[in-house]
Amino acid sequence: MADLNTNLNVTKHMLALTLKELLKEIPFSKVRVTDICEKCNLNRKSFYYHFKDKYDLVHWIYDTEFFESASQNVYENSYDFLQELCTYLYENRSFYSKVFEGGGQNSFSDYFKELLYPVMKKRLMETVPEGEVQEFHVRFFTEGMAGAIQNWILEKECISPEQFLTMLKSCARLAASF
Repeated sequence: MADLNTNLNVTKHMLALTLKELLKEIPFSKVRVTDICEKCNLNRKSFYYHFKDKYDLVHWIYDTEFFESASQNVYENSYDFLQELCTYLYENRSFYSKVFEGGGQNSFSDYFKELLYPVMKKRLMETVPEGEVQEFHVRFFTEGMAGAIQNWILEKECISPEQFLTMLKSCARLAASF
């Protein structure tokens, strides 16, 4: 059974590496499952055994490269998580700038918001008096944070994670005085 799991993992990693290579040449919207399969000499059936579509592959890449290890860490506060997240995205911005551009059903942008939601909820619960946090607030800050991160990664001259987080903090101070 261990050999089977190892082979499955090797195949997933090969597909992930192939997608990353293709994105150096063409936009995410132009990448087809067929392109991924041809480049790594697999048939489409093998791809679909592992993933629903190319978006599912991108989600898996994010989960295995960042989210699984981040979810194992104990952060003093959600700001520390955001710092680690922004550093990861910055270091991998050539990949994430391409996948953030790809919209539509199952997009990485939507997936990213889903994963950011509990972080934003926790942060609000840490900073706002008990009973004052409503669903509207969590959605508002999730959308805002996800949009800010996405826009930051998509900038041609992307500032450092430290500079970006400083800007986010200043926005939070401005919002508090609004």
